[in-house]
Amino acid sequence: MELSAMNAKNQPSKPHKKLTIKLLFAVVAMFGFGFALVPIYDVMCDTLGINGKTNTSSAIQPKGMEPDTSRTVRVEFMVHINQGMPWQFAPKQTVMDVHPGQVIQTAYIAYNESDTALVGQAVPSVSPGLGAAYFNKIECFCFNQQPLAASEKAEMPLIFYIEPDIPDSIHTLTLSYSLYDITDVEKISPTLAIQTGAIQADEIRIARSKP
Repeated sequence: MELSAMNAKNQPSKPHKKLTIKLLFAVVAMFGFGFALVPIYDVMCDTLGINGKTNTSSAIQPKGMEPDTSRTVRVEFMVHINQGMPWQFAPKQTVMDVHPGQVIQTAYIAYNESDTALVGQAVPSVSPGLGAAYFNKIECFCFNQQPLAASEKAEMPLIFYIEPDIPDSIHTLTLSYSLYDITDVEKISPTLAIQTGAIQADEIRIARSKP
């Protein structure tokens, strides 16, 4: 009798079991929500136009578009070279004042400082994020991968325009390029591979499904 009573005391009560199960479900739900939060955030940002992403393919200049000479927007050009990327990479001009609707041509200069051939990929973003929807690239080196031989230097063209209906509250746009080494696709993360265009999402899904 005493042993049975001790075992009964050591066993968790039914209310405690239910509470434990509920807590486990809560932990699993929170973990799943954490994974879902990133794509949900991306969708919201895309819908609201606040994610800073710009067009990833050539924009077509609207016919009859006239520059709005009554105002200017300052465009600042910045770069970020990913750690371990042995390139020099810089804009020919760091600041430009342009009229909305005016087609502008400029360039970036890249130099491979290493003694081996490398393939780079530039990923653009524009801030403030609300201004990204009004910044259109007609031609951009970021649309393609950029191979450079050892010690090779290249001028990479950029042609863009700012849409005339950009809000008056936006006076400055900052165009920033992050440069990545995608020479060895297998060594970069799947997320970065998709972001830089080094590999398509379908290819990753197929690779993961293989035994």
